Amino acid sequence: MGNDGNPSCKRPYELGKRLEQMGRTKAAVLSAARQQLEAGGMREFSMESLAKASGVTRQTIHNLFGTRTGVLETLFDVIARDGGMERMRDVMTAPDAGDMLDGFIEVFATFWSRNRLLLKRIHGIAAIDPEFGKAIEARNQRRQMAATRVIEGLGDRAPGQRPEKIACLTALTSFEFFDALAESFGNVEAAQKQLPGLIRRALLKD
Repeated sequence: MGNDGNPSCKRPYELGKRLEQMGRTKAAVLSAARQQLEAGGMREFSMESLAKASGVTRQTIHNLFGTRTGVLETLFDVIARDGGMERMRDVMTAPDAGDMLDGFIEVFATFWSRNRLLLKRIHGIAAIDPEFGKAIEARNQRRQMAATRVIEGLGDRAPGQRPEKIACLTALTSFEFFDALAESFGNVEAAQKQLPGLIRRALLKD
C-alpha cells in the first residue's frame, strides 16, 4: 500500500505549498510597493493601497511584514541583494588596501546607480518617517564601519587625521552625494565613472 493516505506525508507537502504561496504573495506585495514608491512616493504608499494592488488583505501583509516599515525594509534588502551588495564580503577581504578601496567605491556607486529613483523615494521617506529613518541610519552606520576598515587598511597611504578620512569616505559613498553628483553631471553613468577618482583625490592627496 502506498503512502498517499499517510498524514505524515501530506504535512510536509502542504507545508511546502504554503511556503511557496507565501513566497509568491511576498513577491507580489514587494512588487506593488516598488511600483507605488517609484510612481508617487510616500503619498501613494499605504497598507490599503498595497493590499489592493497585490490582491491580498491588509492582515496578510501584516502577517508577512508586520508594518509598512517592515515592507520597506524587506524591499531595501531585496534591492540590495539584486544591486550586488553581496560583493562587499569579497571587497572587505581583499588583500590589497587599494583594491579594497576601489571595490568599496565601485560596489556603492553601482548600487546607487541601478536604483536611483527608488532609492531617492526611500531616502525621502526616511527623512519624514522616524521609524524608517532609524532603519536607514542603521544601514548607514554599517557603511561607516566598512569605511573605517578601508581607511585602516590604507594606513599611511591615507595621510591626515583618520577620523576625517573615515568621515570623508562615508560621506562620499552616501546615496545623497551620489544623487547630487548624478544631478550635476546629468546622468548616473558619468557620476559612476567620476566618483572613484574624486574619492581617491580626496583621501590620498598629500
